[in-house]
Amino acid sequence: MVTKVPEDEDHPAGPPLLPAVPAGLRTVLDFVVSGKATSRAEIARRSGLVRTTVGKHVDHLVERGILREFEANESVRGRPPRVLALSPRAGTVAVADIDMLASRIAIADLSGRVLAQETVEIRADAGPEVVLDAVTERLLGLLVRNGHDPGRVREVVAGLPSPVDFERGCAVRPTGMPGWGSYPVAQELSDRFHAPAVVDNDANLMALGEACQERADTPLLGIKISTGVGAGIVTAAGEVYRGADGAAGDIGHIRAVGGSDVQCACGNVGCLSALASHRSVLHSLGIPETADGDLLHGARVLAERVAHNDPPAVRALHQAATEIGEVVAMLIYMFNPRTLVIGGPLSELRDNLLSGIRAVVYQRAQTLTTRDLTIIPTRLGESSGIHGAIALATRDVFGPQGIARMLVDDPPDG
Repeated sequence: MVTKVPEDEDHPAGPPLLPAVPAGLRTVLDFVVSGKATSRAEIARRSGLVRTTVGKHVDHLVERGILREFEANESVRGRPPRVLALSPRAGTVAVADIDMLASRIAIADLSGRVLAQETVEIRADAGPEVVLDAVTERLLGLLVRNGHDPGRVREVVAGLPSPVDFERGCAVRPTGMPGWGSYPVAQELSDRFHAPAVVDNDANLMALGEACQERADTPLLGIKISTGVGAGIVTAAGEVYRGADGAAGDIGHIRAVGGSDVQCACGNVGCLSALASHRSVLHSLGIPETADGDLLHGARVLAERVAHNDPPAVRALHQAATEIGEVVAMLIYMFNPRTLVIGGPLSELRDNLLSGIRAVVYQRAQTLTTRDLTIIPTRLGESSGIHGAIALATRDVFGPQGIARMLVDDPPDG
């Protein structure tokens, strides 16, 4: 059964005609959201806008519940200063990082702070309708249980473990995901939440989540090693590079150096995913990926065998690291990133995996491309995709179209 946010007068079925947002209002909101200024006087001083203009825009945003203004708690002489911040009434974003074995979901406020998150244990091969039904139900449950109006979700973002047509919001020729090819995921989520929805590749969201962390150096290249192998590229400007058709970073189907005649799920032979993904390493060792409903069974058994220096396990991990390192060295030549982040289940075995990848990268790549390169495991672990999805959503919400939607959706109080 498909569950949708109930329609009401504030959320009509059709998309509203969006008015142009005054540049001054966008400036005021940007200063508050970014934390660059927290009072009317400070905004006027730093932006160069006239105080009366700042006051008009602040009043407009406060009336609509997008900003709130309150007295600071700090003890000062005279009248306590009044500060501005995003209002809790401004809304939330809802995100899902859909993987082959399970999906991670979360809700966050518009500052990007995670309010609640959980895991939905449903396989992607159950089909898009089943997965999206489960994800929708659980996201709505998170909203209601945490006291947030489902009708004030500003954007929904979903990550998929496949190439994605970003403009159409759907997977393109995914492997091992029956029914997902060209399925209108973004439109389905938009219809269910009555909010804009965006779909992106999971490796892109992982890379963006890592790039948005404090002291992260860009350009950043993220490699996700899971059921397949994918890459996400974040530019020096902080934007995800998706390519002409959204297929940038689909490195799992590059022919590996030691590819031989190993069959890949895509139908070709010798693909990187067929030799070096988490799933392929488990398969080569005869370790079941899951057992008795335990989604982490394979990862746990592999980690135990590596920790005990089991020769076949250590050898398989070393071979995977070598194959990935060869492809990554080529990517470093092409994109010259400042940071290389390794994520996914295999990244938990960081000592073995990272040392193997580093060895190949530094051997293959020229000094110019590696002299300032940092190679690290993901700092956010399994949550990196969630944080990337939240970052993508909040950027859209405070873009021109997102602000215009908020102004249309939220009439003045009273």
